Amino acid sequence: MQRSQPVQSCSSMTTIACPMRSRSRLSLSGCTFKALLSRTVDGTHVAPEGWGSIVSEDGGRLDRLIGLLRRRGIIHPAFEIHGGIAGLYDFGPVGGRLRRKVATAWLDHWAKHGDIVEIDSPTLTPESVLVASGHVGEFNDHISQCDACATTFRSDHLLEGIHPNPDSLGCDELNSLIAANDVTCPACGKATWQSARPMNLMFATSIGAMKSSRPAYLRPETAQGMFMLFPSLYRHFRNRLPFGAMQTGKGYRNEISPRQGMIRLREFNMAELEYFIDPEVTPSHDFSKWNDTPFSLIPDPNNSTGDRELDSAAPVGMTIGDACDNGIVRHPTVGWFIAWTWDFLVGIGIDPNRIRFRQHEDTEMAHYATDCWDCEIEGSYGWIECVGIAHRGCYDLQAHENATGSTKLRAWRAFDQSRVVDKQGLVPVGAIIGPAFRDRAAAVSAALVGLDQIPDSFPFELTLEDDSTVSIEENMVERKQIQSTEHGEWFTPHVVEPAFGIDRIIWHLLDHSFDETQKGGENYTYLHLAENIAPIDVVVLPLMEKDGMSELAGDIHAKLCQSAGLASYYDGSGSIGRRYARADEIGVPWAITVDHDSIGDGTVTIRRRDDGEQVRMSVDDAIIKLQNGSVGSAF
Repeated sequence: MQRSQPVQSCSSMTTIACPMRSRSRLSLSGCTFKALLSRTVDGTHVAPEGWGSIVSEDGGRLDRLIGLLRRRGIIHPAFEIHGGIAGLYDFGPVGGRLRRKVATAWLDHWAKHGDIVEIDSPTLTPESVLVASGHVGEFNDHISQCDACATTFRSDHLLEGIHPNPDSLGCDELNSLIAANDVTCPACGKATWQSARPMNLMFATSIGAMKSSRPAYLRPETAQGMFMLFPSLYRHFRNRLPFGAMQTGKGYRNEISPRQGMIRLREFNMAELEYFIDPEVTPSHDFSKWNDTPFSLIPDPNNSTGDRELDSAAPVGMTIGDACDNGIVRHPTVGWFIAWTWDFLVGIGIDPNRIRFRQHEDTEMAHYATDCWDCEIEGSYGWIECVGIAHRGCYDLQAHENATGSTKLRAWRAFDQSRVVDKQGLVPVGAIIGPAFRDRAAAVSAALVGLDQIPDSFPFELTLEDDSTVSIEENMVERKQIQSTEHGEWFTPHVVEPAFGIDRIIWHLLDHSFDETQKGGENYTYLHLAENIAPIDVVVLPLMEKDGMSELAGDIHAKLCQSAGLASYYDGSGSIGRRYARADEIGVPWAITVDHDSIGDGTVTIRRRDDGEQVRMSVDDAIIKLQNGSVGSAF
């Protein structure tokens, strides 16, 4: 089974395959490998902690962006005064709201379809759940340790640029390639390595105290919680497919060598959706919304279509409807999620010209997966996988049924016409069932008659309609050949899973919106964040803090802060130009300026961030337009 971490980075496991849980193709743009794996202290590269130093060929743009993020309270290395821990970051006062608005936008984007609901499950997961899912046995990366300096690295990272897909290799192949290519340690430059070995990436813990404790892990993904909730979801949707569950939250992955800032983390924000479908029902999705939208697709070059362009590894432009009709996207529901994923990313401000979808090759997918696509976004680190969309078949629900013996992870499929069948069944012996179960005897008898599978041995646990269980002894039933009329059958639903890395998406939002220009001969910085995810909606600026201007500005700020969904901040320090600049560099779309005229006529100036254009209106109109999101119509 191939299942890597949902969306923050990809596992190199050769048996767990889903989009964000397979390999990540990192096309490094202007960054040296040594710089990515280290930080600089007094000009010397040392073990990676915090942001690290990045040697770039873009005139230092990446360093200036990182400096802005730290300086303005967007993203910080966590626990910095204690030396920092690689792969852990804080979202500051500006970044925290940005993260929440992106997550909320994601939830709203999928909830509007009507058949997808939000759930919330624990981050602590019992070991038995992750044994069944395959994570305990297979959620591994290979690790190589330098004998000279004892620094450890992911083995496949050492072979980037040497092998096209190093995370698909086993220990022996990794060792051979490292030795054959005389790979040196990025930390000390020596080439003396211990043998590569697998390392499980989950954080182990326990639930409870002392001998009564149960082994557990911090969840590597949110998906398992949604699979566990399938019976409740099935009832919620009145026992009808298709439907979906989604949740956002924290995931944990004990990365061997975190790097590239927000790209590879040990604790990360993810957003996953599990969409349950009947494999025998052909879905009908309307792709006409995207008829004029060509998507950049990289089909699996091993999936021969007879078209030389499509069978190459180069991106091709194609509508999602054509990709489904031509069999490039192998299931319409996968295509539907590709299209709506594109809509979400563009809607929150990702540059549409820097989005592409890459189909997994057969060697990347597990045997049960029908189709897997990575949504990759281009940024300062090259093309980075930020979303994975996978058709996972019935693997996940079936794995938990096999591990527990529960039949609650199934759905009912009605036949077009009833069928008369002969089968062996259990007939309750009323003389024994009645006295044994008294007022529950009828429920026990109904459950026995409704059994799909006859147990191999006695006693066995029988689940009743109210989810309670009773023990059935052999003398309570008789085996008989029964002729029955069947109106349908139970089956295990299939799952299509889009998995989003919220941290990676936020990084690319910041990267794409970061704009450096000149104003009055001085450097000037903008974050051109989309209005719907801008962390602060408006800044209120008194021209001067005297003559009643600061009091009026304070009143306006207070009213805006009391408005649902609006975030305002007050800034009265420094020249008005400097204050505009401070707002522009954290992406505030609107600025209200209170001047001398405001005191006399009750009007204010509203300034638009991206072009500096200003209009004048009354205080009341300004507040109302900001509250209902129509302020742009005044320009």
